Amino acid sequence: MNVYGTKQIRNVALLGHGGAGKTTLAEAMAFVTGAIGRMGKVTDGNTISDYDKEEIKRHFSISTSLIPLEYEGEDGPIKVNLLDTPGYFDFVGEVEEAISVADAAVIVVNCKAGIEVGTYKAWELCEKYKLPRLFFVTNMDDDQASYRELLLKLEKEFGRKIAPFHLPIRENEKFVGFVNVVKMAGRRFTVNSDYEECEIPEYSKKNLGIAREALMEAVAETSEEYMERYFSGEAFTAEEISAALREHVIEGNIVPVMLGSGLNAQGAKMVLQAIDKYFPSPDHYECIGVDISTGERFTAKYNDKVSLSARVFKTIVDPFIGKYSLLKICTGTLKPDSVIYNVNKDAEEKVGRLYLLRGKDTLEVPELRAGDIGAVSKLNVTQTGDTIALRSAPIVYHKPEISTPYTYMRYKTKSKGDDDKVSNAIAKLMEEDWTLKAVNDTENRQSLLYGIGDQHLEVVVSKLLNRYKVEIQLSKPKFAFRETLRKKVEVQGKYKKQSGGHGQYGDVKMIFEPSGDLETPYIFEENVFGGAVPRNYFPAVEKGIAECVLKGPLAAYPVVGLKATLIDGSYHPVDSSELAFKMAATIAFKKGFMEANPVLLEPIASLKVRVPDKFTGDVMGDLNRRRGRVLGMNSDHHGKQVIEADIPMSELFGYNTDLRSMTGGMGTFEYEFSRYEMAPGDIQKKEVEERASKVDKAVV
Repeated sequence: MNVYGTKQIRNVALLGHGGAGKTTLAEAMAFVTGAIGRMGKVTDGNTISDYDKEEIKRHFSISTSLIPLEYEGEDGPIKVNLLDTPGYFDFVGEVEEAISVADAAVIVVNCKAGIEVGTYKAWELCEKYKLPRLFFVTNMDDDQASYRELLLKLEKEFGRKIAPFHLPIRENEKFVGFVNVVKMAGRRFTVNSDYEECEIPEYSKKNLGIAREALMEAVAETSEEYMERYFSGEAFTAEEISAALREHVIEGNIVPVMLGSGLNAQGAKMVLQAIDKYFPSPDHYECIGVDISTGERFTAKYNDKVSLSARVFKTIVDPFIGKYSLLKICTGTLKPDSVIYNVNKDAEEKVGRLYLLRGKDTLEVPELRAGDIGAVSKLNVTQTGDTIALRSAPIVYHKPEISTPYTYMRYKTKSKGDDDKVSNAIAKLMEEDWTLKAVNDTENRQSLLYGIGDQHLEVVVSKLLNRYKVEIQLSKPKFAFRETLRKKVEVQGKYKKQSGGHGQYGDVKMIFEPSGDLETPYIFEENVFGGAVPRNYFPAVEKGIAECVLKGPLAAYPVVGLKATLIDGSYHPVDSSELAFKMAATIAFKKGFMEANPVLLEPIASLKVRVPDKFTGDVMGDLNRRRGRVLGMNSDHHGKQVIEADIPMSELFGYNTDLRSMTGGMGTFEYEFSRYEMAPGDIQKKEVEERASKVDKAVV
């Protein structure tokens, strides 16, 4: 593939709901540009994008794929870096990585299915990153697809920005072409995306007039001169219309709507024409970061004539094709066999060859210029989010904003000897996927796997088996309860043992009571008069308490909020020892704790749920069923409500799936641990019964 300058590059993300037809459109665009000789199908598992075994098996995208295409534009050749993203919400991290380097987006909508949750989410992402976008309406060859109905819905949901650039031409209920609203011309498809001019059908003229008028109004708003000409009835030239529409599309004031059929490659060429005409090259934007040498904010245009800087936005770790770091060049030019400086890690690395990835295929290139996206293999220290630059000009760019995983399961290896293998394999998957997190929960003696949703974790299990030949089992996690006491008791603990020679003797009298501080396991004090217990045995008594609070006598959970005061006791000048007093304190604790009205405390989370207004009643009702306490509700001023609640951590298990089901996938949530509260009686009883075998019953 040729080397392209910054102005010739278009970085475009394909967004939309799962199953809308993004991968099929990418395939069609690759076909019409000659990148592939034959279109593959998602159902056949032979598309460029979905090359991973999991994607082939499941018939949907799991990872973002990069597909560089060469296209002959109006002013010469351009390079389009297509980023084909997954539509299923469990793989949102892949979408966020792609969006962080995209300069524009094509939102794919299935005409028959209409606006889906993924359409809204794609729009929200474009709004957040201020990306120019267009809608491509696919599946137009379906008889049941109503383009006019979809247009009305798009206008209702997204406002007057929506501008149909195409209207369909149908003959005998079949989709055969389209009317180009900008050029006021009919187009009839011949082969795939190729077309010939044709008459505009009578039935299209009314809608065409409305659509055309809206476009001309938008053109007129570009300048006062145009506005005057518009009101005086003067027509604009094709060049003026094109330039004005480009300005509006780049600013986000106009969102074109185009149409076609991905399966038949109809419309793919028009999307490429629109990308060439209306989408910006990277030099429209600025690279924003921090100059490490001064600590000041750094901004620069994408420019290949200055010193090198780039950011790694994605990592691919594959046992067969190796490790690739995908990067976007921000400034300068990257060449093979050069030494780069990783600013985040303060380390230098040697770059070998430079590649473009087209699905799983690698295309070697002589250099990568500012604005382009490429790949480098076998970097040792460089990870996703890192910035590479010259040591003499150290710039750090912001890392991609990736969603935090809140769904988690406990996992165990199926074969005992596979622990290290599983650990290494998960580490490699985490290097690829920032929304995957492995946590070792030492308190509950369990390993936890965090992901965006259940399907995400299911795919991880499958990848571990197919890629790395290790098996894990997922199960419901254990939750970290605590034990505490609710009343004050005074008890004696005596340890006496005689076995010939020196015996063992320790005797303590202690008060156990609530300390009022549930964040501290215990507070130890001594209030002994007259040397009943020698001072040198105090540490042994405290050690006995410190060991006991690790595993409470009620349900073997850690103890918190305990105040233990040593008030009296007795000792033997020969038989007393530190061990004896430690054992005496242990006996006193076990006896006293069970007399002091012990209770279980459960972890409580502070939860925030963001849902569209119409779902707030259902969500609050569900939170009440989960023993949640709704604290309040605030608008986010974008048509959604943020519900705040306190809820037991154990009740959040499976919440992701239920929330999506209640809100049609529109609801999101986040939470963090807040505090411990007393668990209800039925929960306590169940926990105590289940953990009876773990409690140490032996009292010496």
